[in-house]
Amino acid sequence: MKRTLLVVGSVNVDAVSGVERFPAPGETVLASSYRQGLGGKGANQAVAAALDGARVELVARTGDDAGGAAVRTELAGWGVDVTDVAAVPGVPTGIAQILVDARGENMIAVSSGANDALDAAAVDALADRLGPGTTVLSQGEVPVEVLDRLAEVCRDRGARFVLNLAPPRDVAPRTLRTADPLVVNEHEARTLGLDGADPEDWRLACAAAAGRLAEAVVVTLGARGAVAATCTSSAYVAAPVVDAVDATGAGDAFVGVLASRLAVGVDLGGAVQSAVAAASQAVTRHGTVESYPRR
Repeated sequence: MKRTLLVVGSVNVDAVSGVERFPAPGETVLASSYRQGLGGKGANQAVAAALDGARVELVARTGDDAGGAAVRTELAGWGVDVTDVAAVPGVPTGIAQILVDARGENMIAVSSGANDALDAAAVDALADRLGPGTTVLSQGEVPVEVLDRLAEVCRDRGARFVLNLAPPRDVAPRTLRTADPLVVNEHEARTLGLDGADPEDWRLACAAAAGRLAEAVVVTLGARGAVAATCTSSAYVAAPVVDAVDATGAGDAFVGVLASRLAVGVDLGGAVQSAVAAASQAVTRHGTVESYPRR
């Protein structure tokens, strides 16, 4: 059974350079490769969910430039409904400058561009499409006012709100409490007061935060897997050992598949297992959405 997953998120052009190692401050290094393509957490997660079998509608903003036209076309090619991906006149499409080193690790700087044109009014226009059984996914790459209003509308309409607070944003406490689940990595979790040294530490931290910080909490642990907790249970899901070549977008593969499975009624533990498997496959291939598994 397919249920619609509504993704309210960012769309960027990814500019990816491959380097042997990351430069030190003030240092210039030569790149051995360069590619440009679809990016942004909203876009990446929408594609991951669509490849996992979800019916995905993306609400986003691009510029009215060549980059915006290209990413809208590519999103549609991956099976994402782009009816609500609007071009904003006179504003550039968001861009992410990404370095990937020889170990497959990455460093990313994002210029938001048209993503900042997404506003609370766009959320209000979606209200009639939300209700019990609807799953909504968003990320920290959209304005805080969008996240706060989206959480409010989801509460009022009885929709499930999945929040990937990446990068960390100063959202209202009630926005966090509405998240079911809140999904963060270790770095992002620490900005929220959670901490751990090993998976068991993180599991306990999530268990303590579930129902207090957010309705449910998921922390991704990179090559170690992920931990998840609700008010009544918690678990650690280990990742398989793989030969990683490029971690770019692996976290988005995780979140997209997680939301896709939650949208069709899979419980949180089962959804996290599927998400860990998807992210583990993604890091074994170069590229971002090109590396995502197809269900």
